Amino acid sequence: MHRIYAIITFLATKDHMTLLNDMHTDWNVADSDVREAIATLHTGGDGYWSDVAKAVRITELRLVYVNDDEDFGELHVCFNTDDWRPDTSGLIYTDSVFEAELCEYLASIGLGTDVSYSEQGMQGDNYVSCDVEGEFLASYKAKFADKYAAALN
Repeated sequence: MHRIYAIITFLATKDHMTLLNDMHTDWNVADSDVREAIATLHTGGDGYWSDVAKAVRITELRLVYVNDDEDFGELHVCFNTDDWRPDTSGLIYTDSVFEAELCEYLASIGLGTDVSYSEQGMQGDNYVSCDVEGEFLASYKAKFADKYAAALN
């Protein structure tokens, strides 16, 4: 029998208490992303991993994986780390406002909205990991053929 253990850390600041997992407590300057924003989304502070409500500048939508059937993939929603750092604010993962605004933004630029958070362990220090499905993938492929082809490899 195998057992999996997770180290859970609470980060308490004067304004809030945030539940952090062990993957995001050690900040590395190499994870900094201060590129220009392509959009600004917001968190509502209602996620399981953060109670912080604030504006978050999005720097890139990066499709990093597409399965062989081309009906499932992974999207990294990269964010400016001057706005959000998981080691101090927790994970954006499960925040309902961010997910709703992301879908609104995707629709506004002609992309599908069948996008949802991937699992907690796939979240990064400078991106939110999302599962994407057929509608999103077809629209992304039509709009960004070269980037889509790179995600297939």
